Amino acid sequence: MSMTLARAKEKLQKYGQEHVLKFYHELSEQEQANLLEQIENSDMDILDSCMHQEKLQERGVITPLAAMEIPEIAANRESFTATGLEAIRAGKVGAVLLAGGMGTRLGSDAPKGVYNVGITREIYIFECLVNNLMEVVRQADAWIHLFVMTSDKNHEATVKFLTDHEFFGYKAEYVHFFQQKMALAVDYKGKVYLEDKARMASSPNGNGGWFISMKEAGLVDLAHREGIEWLNAFSVDNVLQRIADPCFVGATIRKECVAGAKVVAKVTPDEKVGAICLEDGRPSIVEYYDMTPELMEAKDAQGKPAYHFGVILNYLFNVKELERIVSQSLPLHVVEKKIPYLNEEGEMVKPEAPNGYKFENLILDMIHQMGSCLPYEVVREKEFAPIKNRTGIDSVESARELLQRNGVTL
Repeated sequence: MSMTLARAKEKLQKYGQEHVLKFYHELSEQEQANLLEQIENSDMDILDSCMHQEKLQERGVITPLAAMEIPEIAANRESFTATGLEAIRAGKVGAVLLAGGMGTRLGSDAPKGVYNVGITREIYIFECLVNNLMEVVRQADAWIHLFVMTSDKNHEATVKFLTDHEFFGYKAEYVHFFQQKMALAVDYKGKVYLEDKARMASSPNGNGGWFISMKEAGLVDLAHREGIEWLNAFSVDNVLQRIADPCFVGATIRKECVAGAKVVAKVTPDEKVGAICLEDGRPSIVEYYDMTPELMEAKDAQGKPAYHFGVILNYLFNVKELERIVSQSLPLHVVEKKIPYLNEEGEMVKPEAPNGYKFENLILDMIHQMGSCLPYEVVREKEFAPIKNRTGIDSVESARELLQRNGVTL
């Protein structure tokens, strides 16, 4: 039963958000229906949390977590790879591409994955990732289910682009799309902004929202039917990353961990990557903006930097553990942002400075809820070429250089 205006008013009143219907009577029937549906599907329990932020930010005791470093991986590569390939051939490994973002910072209003990184030919971010996954498909001689998370803002464009390009040679029946859930955006008093007269302002619920979004789309059921026990979640913007990497999968299984995190040695103690660690004895990640001088200077038993390994947003998760943690609730992060909104007169305002909060779940909190995690070191120049900016550090330019160094013709 779809939501009626009376029920919408009741829900909004409960949360003090009645202003959302201010322009309701100016809308077409279709717009009214869309707004009521958005009100029905929105989680408003979280809105109050921007008033209790200090409780959200408390951290436990941070201590080092040793990584499996490159020499140890090299010494065991054959046996780890054999274990990983066995799991892949048995259909136990799936991959989850987190592709909800837009290419805004690259000067594009299209989904980030459709950005062309080629110089003399067209080669798209999505294409680079599919090519990397295809290497494992050929090595294992087995297809791997690929779950692609889109967002409200880019779903249709992403599906159309990948379908038009015939998934760059990937077998269509192994590709599954699902949309990331959205979270409402509010002003500093916790009032929901309108992004137009028929829609509340919202944004994707953070990279930690992927499993719950996948579950609600019915794809966790599909994973069960297919016998998938491990999901490798990775972000769209790193064109060099290895996906469903058999050695990484095998090492995580052999070490009897329920999660794995690919990490790189940090170039400088203050590099903008989250550092893997333990927090209150459980695996965790300290974001770069939370790194205190003490943590940057801390040494481990061998006298090496204790928080030396940064995560690259390529994680392996045990599906049973994911289901366990999703039955609890993930910590919520309240983030200050610039949120375009309609003012009292119904005019669009694009703020110059932050004017409110967005709410996010982060994948690093999923790691913290896991019982164990294997930090697995990779060679930065071979597996880490994130595209966050057009030029400079972590840019289209730096990624192109690394792709060419790794033998990709651009």
